Amino acid sequence: MNFGQAIEALKAGQMVQRQGWNGKGMHIYLEQGRHLPLSAGIEKGTTRIYDPVICMYTAQGTHQPGWLASQADILAEDWQTVDG
Repeated sequence: MNFGQAIEALKAGQMVQRQGWNGKGMHIYLEQGRHLPLSAGIEKGTTRIYDPVICMYTAQGTHQPGWLASQADILAEDWQTVDG
């Protein structure tokens, strides 16, 4: 699928990846906005509101918020959904 279709799949709650990504298990997903109460610091006791963000599950097994597409990613036709 193309990048536009991959974005639509993200919006529908699916995870997607490029067929060409060679890192084990790498994929991206849409993290919906969150409301998190702060338990420390100057804003302790307040709630921080986060907007939705595209996150990447990395080859190292971590979650990286704020993934940005490269021009190659945007023009690629090898996007696919991920089971799981």
